[in-house]
Amino acid sequence: MNRKYWMFYFASLAVLLGISVYPIYMGWITLSSNLKNGFVTAADYPKYIIPYTPLCIAAIIAVALMPLWFKICKKYTLPVSSVIGACTFFAFEFGLEKIHILDGYEQLPLQSWQYSLCVATPQVLASIGEPIYAKNNPAFKVHFYLIALVILFAVLQTVYGFSKMLRENNFTKRKPLTAQLISLVIFIGLCIFACLTAFYRKGTIQLSSLSSFLMGLFFIAFGVTVGVYFGCIFYGRKRALSILLPSIFAMITTAVMYAGELILMDGELFKYGRGAFFEPIGCVPFAAVDLAVILLSGVITCAVLQFLRPKERRANK
Repeated sequence: MNRKYWMFYFASLAVLLGISVYPIYMGWITLSSNLKNGFVTAADYPKYIIPYTPLCIAAIIAVALMPLWFKICKKYTLPVSSVIGACTFFAFEFGLEKIHILDGYEQLPLQSWQYSLCVATPQVLASIGEPIYAKNNPAFKVHFYLIALVILFAVLQTVYGFSKMLRENNFTKRKPLTAQLISLVIFIGLCIFACLTAFYRKGTIQLSSLSSFLMGLFFIAFGVTVGVYFGCIFYGRKRALSILLPSIFAMITTAVMYAGELILMDGELFKYGRGAFFEPIGCVPFAAVDLAVILLSGVITCAVLQFLRPKERRANK
């Protein structure tokens, strides 16, 4: 077997294991406490073990099994790995969500506790009443699930793509795969930064300039990561498939994230600034700036994929 392929395979696993050490360790600490006491105290609960602990476990297992699927499933390796990764993620995710957090003398489902960590404005606090409301409002988890699945699928496609390239010694997709890797690293970096800083939000619906920039960048990077993902799949095809469709997927994904936030925020979105450009358009809850962010994710995806388009195809246009 190709030596470069195996070097890449073990290097990929090593990187995933290195990135996953903290989330998996904290997940283990939380699970151990729950098995011992039947709950985890609020003071000892590490933020964001959901979805990142299940995500790391799923990515490691899916990547570790990829050589097996290359041997058994051939050209279906990526979809098989993606399905197994997604099933593994949800199995661990739903398992962790059953853990209870002890806050004072009250035990809350972990998903309710995680929900309260997402709530950052007085308007939302007033709208939910008791935190247990989250048990019947899974909308906030759209963010977690969607972000986790996008990262998982992008990781698997990147590993699969480079692995296939090295196995077959065919470097046709090197450029789009590199673009996928770059967009993935940027997006994961923003996710980590958001966990550490919550983008410096101050607990009001009105965001500062820095918070607005970071949140807008996050939404755009999220959409572009999805767009480039599909761009890799359809690379080399007709422009409608290789560029336009991925750009549409990028905008749809960004819009879905906005919709999840809209439900979470009880019909309001964070405001990026003051003035007509930042105010909702009539009865529509979206402001012009929100529509611009959604559109920009598609435009950037389109520009990146057009730049990466094979020269002979660009010459024929």
